[in-house]
Amino acid sequence: MSIVSVIQALQIFTSIVLIAVILIQQKGAGMGAGFGGGSGPIVHTKRGVDLFLHRATIVIAIVFFALAVARIFV
Repeated sequence: MSIVSVIQALQIFTSIVLIAVILIQQKGAGMGAGFGGGSGPIVHTKRGVDLFLHRATIVIAIVFFALAVARIFV
């Protein structure tokens, strides 16, 4: 198994995890809030699971990007 195959497998796994984490995140007001229809506060503080999922999304996206750049140079 070559290093390119390992990087490719890791990138596929990371992409699946990234998609799952993004889909798990909840939006309080739905699509209406994006177009000015929300009735809640504009600024929302993330707490608990929301904060964890937000940070996990950032970390997984960085890992995915790093693997994509690594595939270019290997």
